Amino acid sequence: MRENMNKDLKYFNPMKLREKYSVKKSTGNNYSSFWLDNDWDTTSVWDDEDDKPKGPDLIALASYRRAIANFVNIVTSKNIPVTFTSQGDSFTDGKKVTISAKLDDKLFDSAVGLALHEGSHILLSDFDFVKQLEVNIPKEYIDRGFSKGYSKNDVMVHIKNLLNFVEDRRIDYHIFSNAPGYKGYYHSMYDKYFRAKVVDKGLLSDEYTDENLDSYFFRIINITNSNTRLDALNGLREIWKVLDLKNVSRLKNTEDAFNTALDVYNVVLNNIPDGVEKTNKDTGEVSYERADGSGDSTHSDSDMGSGEEESREITEEEFSDLLDSIENGEMGEGNGSGSGVSVDMGDSENSNSDGTVGGGTSDGKTSDGETSDGGTDVGKKKSEVTLSDAQKKSLGEAIKKQKKFMDEEIQKKKLSKKDKSAIDAIDASGMSYKEVGKDLKDRYDGKSKKTKCILVKNFNKALVDSGTVSMVGRSNYYRDETEESINEGLRLGTILGRKLSVRTESRDTKYTRKDAGRIDKRLIAELGFGNNNVFSQTFVDSYPDAFLHISVDASGSMSGSKWYRTIKSVTAMVKAIDMIEGVDVVVSFRSTQDNNSGRRGNSGNYPIMLIAYDSRKDSLVKVKTLWKYLRVNGTTPEGLCYEAVMDEMVEGMEDRESYFLNFSDGMPMFGNDDVDYHSTEALDHTKKMVKELRSRGIKVMSYYIGDSYSGDRYMGDFKRMYGKDAEFVDVTSVTAISRTMNKKFLEKN
Repeated sequence: MRENMNKDLKYFNPMKLREKYSVKKSTGNNYSSFWLDNDWDTTSVWDDEDDKPKGPDLIALASYRRAIANFVNIVTSKNIPVTFTSQGDSFTDGKKVTISAKLDDKLFDSAVGLALHEGSHILLSDFDFVKQLEVNIPKEYIDRGFSKGYSKNDVMVHIKNLLNFVEDRRIDYHIFSNAPGYKGYYHSMYDKYFRAKVVDKGLLSDEYTDENLDSYFFRIINITNSNTRLDALNGLREIWKVLDLKNVSRLKNTEDAFNTALDVYNVVLNNIPDGVEKTNKDTGEVSYERADGSGDSTHSDSDMGSGEEESREITEEEFSDLLDSIENGEMGEGNGSGSGVSVDMGDSENSNSDGTVGGGTSDGKTSDGETSDGGTDVGKKKSEVTLSDAQKKSLGEAIKKQKKFMDEEIQKKKLSKKDKSAIDAIDASGMSYKEVGKDLKDRYDGKSKKTKCILVKNFNKALVDSGTVSMVGRSNYYRDETEESINEGLRLGTILGRKLSVRTESRDTKYTRKDAGRIDKRLIAELGFGNNNVFSQTFVDSYPDAFLHISVDASGSMSGSKWYRTIKSVTAMVKAIDMIEGVDVVVSFRSTQDNNSGRRGNSGNYPIMLIAYDSRKDSLVKVKTLWKYLRVNGTTPEGLCYEAVMDEMVEGMEDRESYFLNFSDGMPMFGNDDVDYHSTEALDHTKKMVKELRSRGIKVMSYYIGDSYSGDRYMGDFKRMYGKDAEFVDVTSVTAISRTMNKKFLEKN
């Protein structure tokens, strides 16, 4: 029995249970999954019961903004700012694109599309022309609208809405023609903000078929929908011809789009009835009441079914089947599809090349041969599709959403001022996620595991002030001692720099009486005496250029004297290298960062690699002013951090030496919801990364900062990772590392 129980336990895998009963990851993000966090929305029954408010992942948001900005700049070939907003309007002002702070993988592609759409408007639309719309609208349209029962302001809104629709078609054509690779983002945008199942159903129904403004605007803004019925309203077919979307490229600017919008509005005014004239008895002022009595209603309540075949409500399932039939071409005219329109914006594979619409021909005739020239429409046909009261309400909301989209009034989630400031700091620091641990295997099921490492490329004051990185902060209890160590390191570095200055010197050695080389003028006279060796050769002895990457363990166990002496030693080396030519140095600090922000478990806990100094672009001022804010924190996921900066390393070459120097006081260890980075797995992975460094021509040196008690215990594992380059250095004599580097830099191959 015990044997059977052991057998069962052997194959028991708790991680399998966790995976089985966790919420499945979303797969809705089709176009940008390569830089969106896949576990954004993942929770598990194994997580804590306590539900904390989920805060934003500021690093992901910063990456989101950077990538969106790149997309916008690529598509528009213009440096248009892309930003989050913390107050005021959340839509574009014609100068910058604002994006939502809601980073959801299901909505991500649509957010990209919306940013591209707004950026293209900034590039192509004339916002000044739109601001002068009141001046640009001919007075005759104001007067005609007034006679229909609409005020001057109403007419301006009508024409502005039509202009937005036409201008959007012009913008869409530009994107689809000039940046076809971004179509997917555009489709996602329209799927979210414009297209809706209830709109499809509404187009197939007899809703919005009375000749009033609401009906015309609903039918016009959805005229490219494949379910459009051009016989639903008088003049709708003529409007289709006026729009001429197959030749939308003829519209070169906003003014052209405006003139087309006026032509469309002209057709609308021709087909809605005149208002009822009323005169104020006291003032004599004449006004007009709309003929349909709709006032400011959102839809018509008129009963258009009198004397015709009774309609029935169609279920959602039947409607889905109906749409499938339409898409598959199984329905003929008169079966509810009406005169469907399909517009090719450079993307459709099924559009008619001659610009015809469903139920119509290129010569303006309907499918039954009746002429509809000049916009004269054949009689309306009763639709089989009707909407329930709930569906009518949903349709009204969908139309409002469409109008907000066209008016560029989509409300976007705002960031708090604190988070916006933090994201600005993250952006300025070049902070991003790097995928690491690709070769790690799950110890239970053997499947490949990976996680992310935070890489900070530019350590600056804004990052210190933001408080976004755990190993950096003004509230550093040991700041004074750290600052003292920095100052002492600068003093020691000056002494070391004088010794290393010999690297900048070269020595010329001339060898004479050679049988090849340059002629030595002093030996020419000997040619007549049988001496043919009258040549000289000069050899220049110099040091090649060098690059040094110093990586420092900033885990919690490095606190106290180990930290101060390490900072002193590293500062001394940086100062010394600053004094000589031909040598560059980069200093990084590694630890862990908890970005949970209210999430459950360890899903937001990641390794972090902070580039604190780069002599190729930074001055010593950074060391003097910012390093005092560095502090120890977390654990040390050594190999994962090395992997994150592998592509940043400078490879060794014939004319350039490259070194990697590690300071560490313990074994690599780390864990989050992605990986379990401990013991053998961590040791072997770090060893593999060290081997990769060597394969790139980089000379590796590793120093164990500890005491005599811990040294014997850990040196075996330390040498397992770093091999012959591993050395134990007593914390009380850590400056000996500087002398070692002096010897290393001055040795010749």
